[in-house]
Amino acid sequence: MKNKLKLLRVERNWTQEQLGQALGVSRQAVNALETEKHDPSLDLAYRIAALFERPVEEVFENPHA
Repeated sequence: MKNKLKLLRVERNWTQEQLGQALGVSRQAVNALETEKHDPSLDLAYRIAALFERPVEEVFENPHA
């Protein structure tokens, strides 16, 4: 799923490790999301959006739209 995760992370000067810790996931999980190798669960997508104070639709592109 296309997303703006890396852009949002870099804007805050966070490492993948720091973002992973904030979300309760591993650095590898953050990398897999950023490189679009894996899609987040609905719960994780909402946690990411809340962390960056953005709507889910602004962070993740709807593949069905």
